Amino acid sequence: MSAPVAAPPGPVRPGPPAPDPLRWWALAVIAAAQLTVLLDGTIVNIALPSAQRDLGLGDGSRQWVVTAYTLALGGLLLLGGRVVDVVGRKRAFVTGLLGFAAASALGGAATVPAALLAARAAQGAFAALLTPSAISLVVATFTEPGERGRAFGVLGAISGAGSAGGLIAGGLLTEYLDWRWCMYVNVPIALAAVAAGLRVLRDPGGRGPVRLDVPGALLGCGGLTVLVLGFARAEGSGWTSPPVGAAFAAGAVLLALFALRQTRAAHPLVPPRLVRDRARAGALAVAALGMVGVFGLLLFLTYYLQVVRGDSAVAAGVSILPLTVGMTAGVMLGARLAGRLAPCRTVVPGLLVAAAGVALLALVDTGSSYPAQVLPALLLAGLGMGSTSMTCMVVATAMVAPADSGAASALYTTAQQIGGSVGTAVLNTVAAEAAARHLAAGADRAQSTVYGFTTALWGVAVLLVLTALGTGLLVGGPLRRAAARTP
Repeated sequence: MSAPVAAPPGPVRPGPPAPDPLRWWALAVIAAAQLTVLLDGTIVNIALPSAQRDLGLGDGSRQWVVTAYTLALGGLLLLGGRVVDVVGRKRAFVTGLLGFAAASALGGAATVPAALLAARAAQGAFAALLTPSAISLVVATFTEPGERGRAFGVLGAISGAGSAGGLIAGGLLTEYLDWRWCMYVNVPIALAAVAAGLRVLRDPGGRGPVRLDVPGALLGCGGLTVLVLGFARAEGSGWTSPPVGAAFAAGAVLLALFALRQTRAAHPLVPPRLVRDRARAGALAVAALGMVGVFGLLLFLTYYLQVVRGDSAVAAGVSILPLTVGMTAGVMLGARLAGRLAPCRTVVPGLLVAAAGVALLALVDTGSSYPAQVLPALLLAGLGMGSTSMTCMVVATAMVAPADSGAASALYTTAQQIGGSVGTAVLNTVAAEAAARHLAAGADRAQSTVYGFTTALWGVAVLLVLTALGTGLLVGGPLRRAAARTP
């Protein structure tokens, strides 16, 4: 009896690609890069009074140290996401890091206000390239859903640590070295991340087709810049002066042209289908208005603690930490409630809690107790803003087509940055005008500073209450329906 003949082997089906053995090292590099950007968001606030004194920045111009960064980041973030698709994730990531390091070095060496503001704008522009490339690298590197979730969890933890660490690091560097080191500190972190990233980062995707809407980016960023210039100019010229009116008109025209461009461009930065959804549009609006409160609080607290109370930079950073703690707790609460309550039932109470915290802070004077008044105000404001922002992020990014997921995420971040940019300009102008009037009436400098900022904070509290009412009345129904589509 002959032995059976073995059948020839059939075609081998390729299994799923093996995970990258260096993926966790890659995540460490990406997290370091994100930490650099996040540190910069709070570290400069602590250094702002020292930089203002050193460079001779006026009260009406100081907000540009913050606004130049957020305007460039918010205005160019959507374009940055498209650039990543064209040049590749790894190349965009390395370019963004190198550019951010160079801009930080220029800012630290600035001897005139214009140089510092230009460096801050350049930081924002390169951050607009670095942020989407970092997120894309995580998505491409971690293909297994469970690992990807853990990777984004690490980035989320880095986000909270970066905001808190920026407050502490800014205080230590400003007090024991110089405010310039708040800029220089980014350089070694970025260069180390570049050196490691060249070895461990992989870019499995190729270049995509050219889909850059450069005219749209110029119209959008230009319109926002001119609008903020108008708000800043109002502090010295008055709200009804011809230059201010011309800036407002030019900004409105440019933004209208940007909106028209997005409806006609082959590859728009903001696909119109994303903002036609009332629930998503409402979430984006709330996210933008909520950031007015965050930036307003940071600007006020920095000067109140260091200039009015005379705290050191380190003590000021520690004193602002409860705001970050409250926001982190609010984000966690919003995440737990996202699948249990309709978004409207989280957003409206969150806005009202934030308004209560801001109103409590608006009652402070030069001799107010930090534990009795400032501390609870920070915790309340942070808790309300954190829960609101988390819910808005979930709604803004839920139920979008895979091709629009990146655009939806970038659109949410853009709304936050733009809200912070315009809000900072408006609040700083209101505060500077009110302080000047109070000083002219015979009050001392400290009293006038507090009066100016508390006047602006009352405006923030009213804005948050009106936003809560508008959310419930105008988009409450769409937000309730969005609960059914929110994971």
